[in-house]
Amino acid sequence: MRVSKKNQFSLLAERRFGPFFVTQFLGAFNDNLYKNAMMLLLAFQGAAITTMSSDIVIQLSGALFILPFFLFSATAGQIADKYDKASLIRFVKLFEILIMILAGFGFYYHNLYLLMSALFLMGTHSAVFGPIKYAILPQHLKEDELVGGNGLVEMGTNVAILLGTVLGGILIGRNHGPIFVSAVTIGLAVLGYASSRSIPTAPSSSPQLQINWNIWTETWRNLQFTKQNRTVFLSILGISWFWLFGLVFLSQFPNLTKTVLREDETVVSLLLTIFSIGVGIGSLLCERLSGHKVEIGLVPLGSLGMTIFGVDFYFALSPILPHVATSTTGAWAFLLDTAHLRLIADLFLIGLFGGLYIVPLYALIQIRSEPAHRSRIIAGNNIINALAMVISVVLVLGLFKLGLSIPQVLLVTALLNALVAAYIFILLPEFLKHFWTWILGRSIHRLRKK
Repeated sequence: MRVSKKNQFSLLAERRFGPFFVTQFLGAFNDNLYKNAMMLLLAFQGAAITTMSSDIVIQLSGALFILPFFLFSATAGQIADKYDKASLIRFVKLFEILIMILAGFGFYYHNLYLLMSALFLMGTHSAVFGPIKYAILPQHLKEDELVGGNGLVEMGTNVAILLGTVLGGILIGRNHGPIFVSAVTIGLAVLGYASSRSIPTAPSSSPQLQINWNIWTETWRNLQFTKQNRTVFLSILGISWFWLFGLVFLSQFPNLTKTVLREDETVVSLLLTIFSIGVGIGSLLCERLSGHKVEIGLVPLGSLGMTIFGVDFYFALSPILPHVATSTTGAWAFLLDTAHLRLIADLFLIGLFGGLYIVPLYALIQIRSEPAHRSRIIAGNNIINALAMVISVVLVLGLFKLGLSIPQVLLVTALLNALVAAYIFILLPEFLKHFWTWILGRSIHRLRKK
């Protein structure tokens, strides 16, 4: 196969990728803008909306967003295999406009039930879009473009999450904040639909498929599809572990900042920004480091980096803690304080190596899955990912129950990463074989250049 020498960013100018990238970016942006705005509204103005504790409502909100991934992923995978994926994306984007209009009424009337309903429907929107999002890439991209395309998607998703989260917080804090949030989310949904109109057709991979509407039997069947190819199944487990690992870190940023570093919410945003930038840069580096092919040798490298810098993140905290300020200093002062440089570098590198870890796994699933049921395999991946997120909450609660501090929880998670990676690589030595081949190949290449 002739290897393309084009830079991955050139894909953004092509109709087979550019409109899709914009559509998925705006969807992730809108998702997180709405979620964060709603969470902050409940946290600070919950008493005006409901008599329930804001803590209970926020926990319920998180569960409501994840629930559709368990309920509808299997059906979404079937639909994505049976019908043209570009047409489905346009339908999903129209659905998003209606959801945001519903959310707008919820914000305007301060109605908890409308806000919660919109959140559940946005979870449904994401659950339906997920199998389409990753199954359409192999139809529009060449094999030597898949790593670059996936890298751009992962980078875009992380930037969208970051920007949506930040903008949601800014808008909801303004006078008439709910009105601003409603206007922006509806506008973004309309822009997402407009960009989806330019996505080229992506024909059905299994037009004769009979839809099984029983979510329980079809969920089980989807999970069985994921097991048909051992490499694909272990890659899915690796992706799910990444989501668990990442969620443990991200979920602890607020309390780590407040109770350990004794800083304000601007530092929480700073930590999230550093981590997201790291993942984005790591995702983009995959194409350059892999030589325009799906290089699974990057997966052990990514896992090793996540463990090393995850462990060092704990030790970087140790010299800081005895000298933490009794009052907050803010994000800019925190960033400029040389005592925090090691901590910031570790967090950035955890994200960067996470990007190197996750992108080849997604690309590997895409090329190793049977095209006729690729979407259902990706739907099965989403189900297992959602389960991993639930397990991450249980893991953190369990570690806290054992008396561990937040830094210790992060340390244990980093060490567990090494054990999980070792287990997967022992079961599938192909990853380590490609890792050593990749190391040797790059060493020979450098020697030749000298």
